[in-house]
Amino acid sequence: MPRFYPKYISLIHSTGDLAVIAISTATAFYFTKGEQESFLNSPHFRVLPYCMLAWLACVRLLNSYKSTHVNRRRYIVLEVLKPLSLYIVLIEALQNIFDLTFITREFLIINYISLFFIIVSWRLLVTSGLRYYRLKGFNLKRFIIVGYGQTGRDLKKYLVQHPEFGYRFYGFFDNAPEGKEDVVGKIEDLERFVLDNHIDEIYCCPFEVNKQQITRLIDFVDNNLIRLKFLPESNTTFNQSLKIDLDSIFPILITRSIPLDDVVNKSIKRIFDIFFSLFVIVFLLSWLLPILAIIIKLNSKGPVFFQQERSGIKNKTFKCWKLRSMYVNTEANSQLARRGDSRITPVGAFLRKTSMDELPQFFNVLMGQMSIVGPRPHMLKANSEYALVAEKYMVRHFVKPGITGLSQVRGYRGETTTIYQIRGRAKLDIFYLENWSFLLDLKIIFVTVYNVFKGDNDVF
Repeated sequence: MPRFYPKYISLIHSTGDLAVIAISTATAFYFTKGEQESFLNSPHFRVLPYCMLAWLACVRLLNSYKSTHVNRRRYIVLEVLKPLSLYIVLIEALQNIFDLTFITREFLIINYISLFFIIVSWRLLVTSGLRYYRLKGFNLKRFIIVGYGQTGRDLKKYLVQHPEFGYRFYGFFDNAPEGKEDVVGKIEDLERFVLDNHIDEIYCCPFEVNKQQITRLIDFVDNNLIRLKFLPESNTTFNQSLKIDLDSIFPILITRSIPLDDVVNKSIKRIFDIFFSLFVIVFLLSWLLPILAIIIKLNSKGPVFFQQERSGIKNKTFKCWKLRSMYVNTEANSQLARRGDSRITPVGAFLRKTSMDELPQFFNVLMGQMSIVGPRPHMLKANSEYALVAEKYMVRHFVKPGITGLSQVRGYRGETTTIYQIRGRAKLDIFYLENWSFLLDLKIIFVTVYNVFKGDNDVF
């Protein structure tokens, strides 16, 4: 399984930026008031959270944290000036709208100036630290280039000359490898090479590769959760389904854009998962689980809980917890439940219909193995079978599995026996991970809760 490197740079920048907002505000307070002791009790301190939210809104609107590479230092000032200008406009507008008379013009000027210089210093510090960290061989992404085109050779030369960008080159693959520098094999040989050497990213020169090889390459990276990026030649018309990214001076076309690759989005989702699961565990499961445990025990012999290995993010297995809804049997991990399944207990049928058998999975969410919303995890045998019939099925493992998901609220819940159901579920799961938003998660949760109270006759 290829290694995936978390993108912490935007999180580091945003955390530092919030600290800088607080420091610049305290600095402006000191120079205008002549003392610091009363700052924590002042109205300036009380509006500080709103200033932080305003700054985050500005940088997110301008996508200022989009680059995970080490920017050249001369660009850092420009990258700070853009959100700072929007921030100043926003703060000035808010001050006039709400008539914040305690904020003087002198305070604002000192605040803006100190904010600029401290944020630039912070960004320079992070950039220098990351350069040093990567030059020492840490946080490296292993990559190969498919096709011995001029753009590919230029990219290889550039990234090799700039090790601070965090890339390690493992060679070219080409249809005619003879006599070409750094070519380690033919294109037909790359799949085994990629898996054996844990390659993280593949760059492809599409004009050096035939259509069948590109199709197979796309299928391969999707099934093995590897990033594929295309290097366009000049005057190339970009496909609208591809995301255009800029790796420094090179235009890169990314075949699969996932919003949850962004560490800020990932942090928002994780924080929500923690608070939501804690709320459910403390205020619902603390009294409901003991009652359900007694009912399950009275209804049939066996344990209250049932755990099963399922496929999670990056196709890693984890123990998924459920309330036992079947009589104890030897086929629980090899045979999916069917409508009218004799293994399901009377209490289990009710638990499945109301989705109450899934309640212990809030503990999986709290432990970070699952999310509240995401593609439903399947048992290992079913997972391998579905991958054979559903195109791009493995792509759903780019994100954490969920207690509920888009495919579940759109009708693909419960028994999945036909190919069209499997493919429909996979398509909706892929749509979710490519179009994720926090608002979409909230909508899915709302529909899920509505369906629980309404009752779902399609589930047994």
